[in-house]
Amino acid sequence: MAPVGPRSGDAIFANVERNAELFTLTYGATVRQLLTDLEEVEEVNKQLDQMGYNIGIRLIDEFLAKSNVTRCVDFRETAEVIAKVGFKMFLGVTATVSNWDADGTCCSIILEDNPLVDFVELPDTCQGLYYCNILSGVIRGALEMVSMKTEVTWIRDVLRGDDAYELQVKLLKQVPEEYPYKDDE
Repeated sequence: MAPVGPRSGDAIFANVERNAELFTLTYGATVRQLLTDLEEVEEVNKQLDQMGYNIGIRLIDEFLAKSNVTRCVDFRETAEVIAKVGFKMFLGVTATVSNWDADGTCCSIILEDNPLVDFVELPDTCQGLYYCNILSGVIRGALEMVSMKTEVTWIRDVLRGDDAYELQVKLLKQVPEEYPYKDDE
């Protein structure tokens, strides 16, 4: 009888720490190269956001397949899933959701710990850089793939002297799902 391997969920979370470390090291080299190539900090911010967006639109499939998360009821539940499951699955950390507006369409996702910035210090020449801007793009891209058009911006950043990492996620529009074919044909 063959030995029984770990359950698939256990295997996924066992690799998170190693994957997060590899991503952190690779990410730092990518940011440095973008700063060298693009020279303008604002252009680097845009490029990091676009890279994150491209990752997010692909990452959502893996997230949905491996997390066993069911369809979220509303934007509030979606934000909680991002903070508690998404960040844990891909970066090995959890976040908190707070600062909801009255409509339930805008909130903050706060990271106390951010593995992307381990051993990172921004030089004075990088004032204005949102080093972790890839995360805002990932969230925006992933949410767009589940029919939520959002705006994601940095509110606080420890690398800029703040006490936490805070992203504001604002739901701009809930896009109705479209099906490419009709059932009655």
